[in-house]
Amino acid sequence: MKLVCAFLIFSTLLISCVPIKKYEELQAKEQQCSDELAKYKNNALDYEASFKDVKTKYSKAEVELKELIEDTTVMHRDYKVLIAKYDKLAEINEVLENNYDKLRLSGARDVAALNADLETRRIELQKQEDALLKTRQDLQMKQQHIEEQQEELAQLNALIEQQEAAARLLKEKVARALKNFENQGLSVEERNGKIYVSLEAKLLFGSGSTTVENAGKSALIELAKVLEQEKELEIIVEGHTDTDKMAGSKHPKNNWELSVLRATSVIGIMTSNSEIGPQQLMAAGRSEFHPVDPSDKSKNRRIEIIISPNLDELYNLISE
Repeated sequence: MKLVCAFLIFSTLLISCVPIKKYEELQAKEQQCSDELAKYKNNALDYEASFKDVKTKYSKAEVELKELIEDTTVMHRDYKVLIAKYDKLAEINEVLENNYDKLRLSGARDVAALNADLETRRIELQKQEDALLKTRQDLQMKQQHIEEQQEELAQLNALIEQQEAAARLLKEKVARALKNFENQGLSVEERNGKIYVSLEAKLLFGSGSTTVENAGKSALIELAKVLEQEKELEIIVEGHTDTDKMAGSKHPKNNWELSVLRATSVIGIMTSNSEIGPQQLMAAGRSEFHPVDPSDKSKNRRIEIIISPNLDELYNLISE
């Protein structure tokens, strides 16, 4: 009898240890995902700020270039006026010099007065020559500045167009790869230079489950095969739930854990069936707090895969 009791006590202790160990593992995994989510938020903020800086710098450069061109146009007009004045003064000066020669030869008594007038004209003419020279130099500097601004704008615009074209091309590749799942709760969008692949939970998971079902697994593998070709991408996998609470379940115990575990399950499928580098991926649990449609819970239960391109070239350009 004592042996039986001892056996029952030992069995009870053993059984109770298993859930505790699993709970501790889940807590550790949840903490890891929370750390990754914080890192993702910082990266996302940096990305948005840098992309916004690029657009702002481009708009500012456009305005500056327009003002510079308008300023240069005014300077060209003033330059033409100065040339006309200079030509007129030169003509007057030539007439005065001719008159001076005639008067000097004829011994006129007004030579001194004419000399003074002629000197005044020569001084004015020199001033006009100096003004013309300075205006010409300013115009050359302005023209050089315009050319530099135009070149910088062209580079910036080419990089922006290149990034946008790359995002569109990637979206098309992803959409083609996932075409067979279009009517099964899957969508592909491009927003702010990023690709958002949204998969409703009904395509991936059973109710309250964190295990990816076969149909969802096929979609994730198709997506991973496309993304493995792009080594410079940053890929965030976010788990989202509805507002329903977990009923009668110890693990996961709440929507935070459910969203985190679903995100890590998706990453597991993608990495085990492709050559995507683990360093490109991050898992995040968003729980119930980022609904896309408050009136439709089924749309809020989803996995969002956010694909961000490499913007190093743009960062380097705007930091110069």
